[in-house]
Amino acid sequence: MVNRKLVKALKFRYVLLAAVLIILAGGLVLIPKFEKHVGIAPELLLSNAISPERYISTDELADRIINNDPSVLLIDVRDAISYKENTLPNSINIPLENLLNEDFEGYLNQEAYDVILFSNDSFRANQAWIICNRLNYKRLHVLKGGINEWFNTIINPSQPTENMSKTAYDLYSFRKAASMFFGVKYIDQIKKPEPKKVYVAKKVTTTPKVVVPKKKKKKMPIEGGC
Repeated sequence: MVNRKLVKALKFRYVLLAAVLIILAGGLVLIPKFEKHVGIAPELLLSNAISPERYISTDELADRIINNDPSVLLIDVRDAISYKENTLPNSINIPLENLLNEDFEGYLNQEAYDVILFSNDSFRANQAWIICNRLNYKRLHVLKGGINEWFNTIINPSQPTENMSKTAYDLYSFRKAASMFFGVKYIDQIKKPEPKKVYVAKKVTTTPKVVVPKKKKKKMPIEGGC
């Protein structure tokens, strides 16, 4: 024979449990909605990735530096040793592995500057671009070809052959003038002719420009809950 007291006790527990669940459900309705920041949607990320505005050429960057474009902010994402060995004028070193450090967010999440990421080639800079773009940072670009392309086109441009177009000669003229701006000397500029042009590093300041980090919005406390 079933113990009636035991049955009553079990029924009371079930009723009490149901009441608690109802109260908790009502409490959830009263909690303000909280949207966790997860970055942009994959579709938008893909759209940004295939956009031609993602990359900036070495010629365009050289032109902007020569003309003292104040909106350029260069970020070298290589390691500190590589940065000290050689880099672009007035660049800031933020190694790829430190990209998510809060101290650097103000440089990467910019509204006032075109942030140009670069590495030896485009590989690490592309990785940095994807991370920053996923966080919905604006005005991001990658230097196409990186420092290697910079050296091959701006510092040591190839002279066109006779059968090339006028456009090729005009481009070479610009690159030669740009290389002279960045410190390259050619044999026609030297009193004693030498068999080839000599690269002499021009003294340029490597002190990073003063960048005012973007102010972070204060996080509002989450109210409600149980």
